[in-house]
Amino acid sequence: MIYGGLPQVAQFSVERQKAEYLKNIFANVYIKDVVERNRIQNADELGTLVDILASAIGAPTNPTKISNTFKSERGINYSNKTISNHIDYLAEAFLISKADRYDIKGRRYVGANLKYYFSDIGLRNARLNFRQQEPTHIMENIVYNELLVRGYNVDVGIVDVFAKNGEEKRVHKQLEVDFVANQGSQRYYIQVAYDMSSEEKQAQELNSLRNISDSFKKIVIVNGTKKPWRNEEGFVIMGMKYFLLNADSLEF
Repeated sequence: MIYGGLPQVAQFSVERQKAEYLKNIFANVYIKDVVERNRIQNADELGTLVDILASAIGAPTNPTKISNTFKSERGINYSNKTISNHIDYLAEAFLISKADRYDIKGRRYVGANLKYYFSDIGLRNARLNFRQQEPTHIMENIVYNELLVRGYNVDVGIVDVFAKNGEEKRVHKQLEVDFVANQGSQRYYIQVAYDMSSEEKQAQELNSLRNISDSFKKIVIVNGTKKPWRNEEGFVIMGMKYFLLNADSLEF
């Protein structure tokens, strides 16, 4: 969760060596390759874009929103079209991956606000000098990568619900399912939760699953090593270590 899974990193026994190696290959291999291969003139802006994406793993965003951030906070004109192209270059270099948002009830893709994940969490952490160690977002990134490795097509799920507010008025809400994993006729709805110790946390993580009416399996991956078990609602809950170390863990 800190240094990622690159083979060379795993061979180092000293943390400082791991950190230096990751920082070096990020700057001198990945970024240099993207800049030279795509003949990018504004390398500084690309670097800032990478920082923004690294800071926002697990958060929906889009090129227009990022472009507006550059204008308002840095006074830089960095068009959404150029940002979109640069994001594509980073994906082609296997540095990041894109996750589309999918409306589960409407059975359609929602074009705006994709999520971006890093292909190796150690590279992401190194880019941010090992700050911003939010365990839930890091777990989410690792689970996303593992699902891709297992051959699933992975989207971010959206569930539209209607509820009454404090004034008894009917209001529309969008709940999120971290991942909708598809492979052939198989589908899994997956939530990733570092902490489910309180009722409030449980409600936050489970409400979206409760509002999905179909019969596909609903899974919650939590921090720790717990073997899979089913709660009273039929949701499968398992520890992240168990999920990662058992190739058939979703079949429970």
